[in-house]
Amino acid sequence: MAKSSIEYVCSRCGHVNPQWLGRCPACEAWDTFVERATSISRDASVDVAEPVTLTGVESAVRVPTGVAELDRVLGGGIVPGSSVLLGGDPGVGKSTLALQLASALAGRIKTLYVAGEETPAQLGTAAARLGAKTEDVYVVPEHVVENVVTILADGRPGICVVDSVQTVHAAAHPAPPGSLSQLKTSTMMLTEITKSTGTVLVLIGHVTKSGDIAGPKALEHIVDVVLYLEGDRHGSLRFLRASKNRFGATGEVGVFQMTEKGLTEVERPSELFLAERQADVPGSAVIALMEGSRPVLAEVQALTSASGFSNPQRVVSGVDAKRLAIILAVLDKRLGYDLSRSDVFVNAVGGLYVNEPAADLGVALAIASSVIGRAVDPTIAAFGEVGLAGEVRGAASATRRVKEAARMGFTRIILPEKSAAEAKKASNVHLVGVADVDAAVEAALT
Repeated sequence: MAKSSIEYVCSRCGHVNPQWLGRCPACEAWDTFVERATSISRDASVDVAEPVTLTGVESAVRVPTGVAELDRVLGGGIVPGSSVLLGGDPGVGKSTLALQLASALAGRIKTLYVAGEETPAQLGTAAARLGAKTEDVYVVPEHVVENVVTILADGRPGICVVDSVQTVHAAAHPAPPGSLSQLKTSTMMLTEITKSTGTVLVLIGHVTKSGDIAGPKALEHIVDVVLYLEGDRHGSLRFLRASKNRFGATGEVGVFQMTEKGLTEVERPSELFLAERQADVPGSAVIALMEGSRPVLAEVQALTSASGFSNPQRVVSGVDAKRLAIILAVLDKRLGYDLSRSDVFVNAVGGLYVNEPAADLGVALAIASSVIGRAVDPTIAAFGEVGLAGEVRGAASATRRVKEAARMGFTRIILPEKSAAEAKKASNVHLVGVADVDAAVEAALT
């Protein structure tokens, strides 16, 4: 027997309440509750899965996608039955990457492309422009999730791309299309069917400034992998990062360059980031970073000038503003640089976002160089975390950083004393171990 009941669900966030409310207590939206009938089963027989030991379960075999930078971020390839959420700002290249993924898998894996934003003819035009292979790539213009589920159950493709998740909706759900509750319901229905069929599900989702209106942030706990494609849509560089990965690490970064033929993989980012660097210019320093397991050299620029405001400006691009505040305080307290009446501008060149503490030393050297008006020796690269006492702390993967700097032609590396002792010296490279920022500035600017 089953007992019928009524509940009320918020059409914006999916919050469920036993009675109607004028204002949702979860998202604080007004007049968003809609009535929904439920059926609670009391004595119906239910099929229960038989527990098995992990010893008898075969491990999932990864399938390389053929896009090396994507495989790097995924941890080696796609896992059958997994769900991947690909987010990013509108126009950043999500659909382009999805088409190139389908092209790379063409002939090996049957691909279903659920087109919610473009017609098959428009997708065909985009595929032709990219030079994409379309063998075993099927397109269906569909917006109803129940219909997509039927197609997946009957066709059982190897991979299904939904572009985008905001355009599909469950017909049985009372909330309007595009609402958060619809997004959650649709995503759960799609992940359930793809896990049973072994299909890889790729959901494309748009990200707004807050990250919650378009939906991807609300779906992260449902899917297995969350990827974000970042970059200035007016620039050429794109960075693919994983904020969640149940099948691998989340520290790897894929680097692409947007061209007329789509996203081109950048195998050696250091060469790209330093291609237009001007030597012998005050306010510039080269830092050795680690993006996942890959060492990357990048240029950081700083400019200090007398401020015309009572509160000087602190403008950053690609650098953590809180880390910059710490570095400025250390330079003021430990080195005597009075920046209280100066505007400070710091920029990581190339659109790269520098988020590891080992970049502190390079930022400090760039600022010191701008204040003193003397350029950092162009043969010097640096890395190390700056502490509140002005000390320079050790950084992981020192040997990899040093080798990458040597490959790029740098002959002197300023690094923490601890890292200098641990790093294996590369040929023709002089390691300068420093204990504090004062010693680093002296080594770089004298």
